[in-house]
Amino acid sequence: MAEHVLDDSVVHAFWDRDYPPRLEIDSGDTVTFSCRDASDAQVTPDSDAEAYATFDASRAHALTGPVAVRGAEPGDTLEVDILELKHQGWGWTAFKPRGIGLIPEDFDAPYLQHWTLEGDTCRFRDSNEVAVPFEPFCGVMGVAPAEAGRLNTAPPRANAGNIDIRGLTVGATAYLPVLTSGALFSTGDCHAAQGDGEVCGTGIEAPMIVTLRFQVRKDLHVREVQFTTPSPLTRADRHGYFATTAHGPDLYDNARRAVRDMVAWLHRERGLTRQKAYVLCSVAADLKISEVVDAPNWIVACYLPLAVLRSERG
Repeated sequence: MAEHVLDDSVVHAFWDRDYPPRLEIDSGDTVTFSCRDASDAQVTPDSDAEAYATFDASRAHALTGPVAVRGAEPGDTLEVDILELKHQGWGWTAFKPRGIGLIPEDFDAPYLQHWTLEGDTCRFRDSNEVAVPFEPFCGVMGVAPAEAGRLNTAPPRANAGNIDIRGLTVGATAYLPVLTSGALFSTGDCHAAQGDGEVCGTGIEAPMIVTLRFQVRKDLHVREVQFTTPSPLTRADRHGYFATTAHGPDLYDNARRAVRDMVAWLHRERGLTRQKAYVLCSVAADLKISEVVDAPNWIVACYLPLAVLRSERG
């Protein structure tokens, strides 16, 4: 089985089944991708919040690929083993008013948090308040869509795409539906860490080197992405959790209120600024649906692993 390298000298910020592949491989081959950060290098370690607030969103995601896999045809499944993700020492998380995220209207100015990535740990660059485990994954991985034309990468689709599933870390295997000949796989938007929900709209966005192995499965059919992932779900699961909850008939509204209460708790009880608290919720807190059976109200909980806080680590 061959090993290939695909650099980031050419990237694309769209899905298009007619966009030509940069590489063609056999089933069983391995590819190492160089991936730019989600901003396409418009945010750098020297940037301020204005750089995030004004960057060209049409370049967001900056995907490396496509890779054509010989023999892959519609109806097959592309099995993708996540073998390795290497950071380059830095990353960022940001949000802005009227931007994406759960509660952007709660803030009146853009905010950019730089991170230092050292070994297996991600720390705020400007303080030692927070240390989050380096648990990387590709926020975007997908195949070409079945339909013709150029599609925006922002929403997840049947081809997978911007799924932001933190469980697709090293040791996981993803199963993607093949929708066009060759599959035409691309990836990018790598995250050094993220909570389930990515509630401020960004994880720890970071350039990375990603190694994946591909198999064409003729014996398996999936409608949308499925995956296996190793345990534990996070290395932060060692000092317990603090959780906030919200009830009501609208799960989205419940999620917003649970996150607001977590931001308020981090600010009041742990001394983080509200901006840093919101960022931390995005990269480390997990939104969970606790129940959807007791109509008319459902429960959403927001779990924060206490191990990420300096005050809990000692």
